[in-house]
Amino acid sequence: MTTRDQVRRAVGADRGDARPPAGDPAPGLPERLLAARERKGVDLYRAERDTKIRARYLAALERGDYRELPGAVYTKGFLRNYALYLGLDPDEVLLQWRRERGDPREPQAVIAVPRPIATPRRGLTFSPSLIVFAILVFLVLGFGFYLSVQLLRFAKPPTIAVTDPAVAVLDVDETTTSYVLRGTSSPKASVSIATPGRDPYPVSADADGDWTQKVDLRRGRNQFEVSAVDPETGKTSEATVSLIITVPFLVIEAPTLTVDQPSDGATYENGAIPVQGRATNAASVVVSASYTGPAGPAPAGGPTPAPPKPPAPVTVKAGEDGSFSTPFELTAGKWAITITASSAEGKTTSLMRAVTVAYKGVNLVVSIDGGRAWIKVWIDGKLAPGVGAAGRVYGDGKTLTFTGKESIEVRTGSSGVTKFTLNGTRLGALGNRGVPETWLFAPPQAPKMTQRR
Repeated sequence: MTTRDQVRRAVGADRGDARPPAGDPAPGLPERLLAARERKGVDLYRAERDTKIRARYLAALERGDYRELPGAVYTKGFLRNYALYLGLDPDEVLLQWRRERGDPREPQAVIAVPRPIATPRRGLTFSPSLIVFAILVFLVLGFGFYLSVQLLRFAKPPTIAVTDPAVAVLDVDETTTSYVLRGTSSPKASVSIATPGRDPYPVSADADGDWTQKVDLRRGRNQFEVSAVDPETGKTSEATVSLIITVPFLVIEAPTLTVDQPSDGATYENGAIPVQGRATNAASVVVSASYTGPAGPAPAGGPTPAPPKPPAPVTVKAGEDGSFSTPFELTAGKWAITITASSAEGKTTSLMRAVTVAYKGVNLVVSIDGGRAWIKVWIDGKLAPGVGAAGRVYGDGKTLTFTGKESIEVRTGSSGVTKFTLNGTRLGALGNRGVPETWLFAPPQAPKMTQRR
């Protein structure tokens, strides 16, 4: 017979035999438990699942057959849990259980839950493997910190600041010839103090980042650009500090003038001569030129070109720091360029530079002036691609420019309206109006007429 069959028979016996007579006013504990479970509407198997108490023990409690239970201690535990589950007072249930057993004054047994045996704490010990692990962790953390510092250092550019003078624009006494600049930067940074017209002042910051440098002052506006470079990373400071220190001019003082370009005796292969320099106490700078002769020996035979007309003087406006710059157009030949600085009081200072303009190769400008003309061109013996093998007709006012290494040859349908400028020298028309002619230009030889068609 299985346990489930025994429980069912026990429940049947309990319901048939253990019920008190109808006239009994005080039901026994088994009847109370059974009635409470039926009111709850659960069977023994549901109660077993809910209370985690085997059904055979619950059936024994409802029959009052306490011999089927493990012992008094477990019986009281089962009664208390079952009473709570059925909604009964556990203390009252236990008291009734003792009374029905004939020992109402039996003291309640307290189930002492044994405490787990505490493992004794071990003292702090250091094994060799633990020491090695700690050393490795320390080394890894130290290396990580070092890498972080280096990355921050390489990623961050040096700082730069000027503490003296405390303002960006400073006016000093007219007798001041120098000033001591002071500032801060990153430790050991290379500080550069640049000023127009001079080499930068190099200075190194000390271990605290402080730096000091004495700079020379000229009359007028002195501008300085201060920056820093980290010598290890090569990074330049994000900001550049600009300083302007102005030394006033004496009213009777004439302008000062420095010409950086052109250098005296220079030769240029085209006519755009760069003129630049620096002037102080100057209200204006004027550039002019005079022709002094041809760039080379005069060609034998042929027409002698007339001396070129000197260009008009050019007035240049000097910057706030006194610097000036302008291109000055000259034709081929030898020239004397004069640069003159004038003060507001009318005092002037002039410098002269001798230059030679000798064009390299062949530079020919063809202008149609006074009518229409058919043009065909050969450059270094080959047809010019822009004109074509059949040539082209150009109207009045058209200007064409051709460049070759050795020669340029031009066939024109009207020589009188076709004018030439060779390497900056104006030759004008070389023939008569309406007359077709071919001219060969191969400097330094003079232009000559050919029979090419």
